Amino acid sequence: MRARWCGMAEDIHDLQMRMDAAAAALDFEQARALRDRIALIRGGASGQAAAQADTGGLTRQRPGAMGLGTSRQQVEPPPGWTPPPRPDPMTRGRSRRGR
Repeated sequence: MRARWCGMAEDIHDLQMRMDAAAAALDFEQARALRDRIALIRGGASGQAAAQADTGGLTRQRPGAMGLGTSRQQVEPPPGWTPPPRPDPMTRGRSRRGR
């Protein structure tokens, strides 16, 4: 069992070195893919399964957006939309009929 963990540590170390080299070469897509493979291996996946996993659609959680209800989509206004003008503060905000 120890030999398996030693081999995995060497794989992670090799992937870490490759990730650092890719980041130094400004190849951030490759560095991202290697980072995700390292995370999968540390999570318990085999090296072969981690290499075959498609992590393209995964995104990291944003700080402050964690908890219940944060996965709900927020409505975005259509392009070119502007909010209506604010009412004049000198008016009462009622119709003249209720004087």
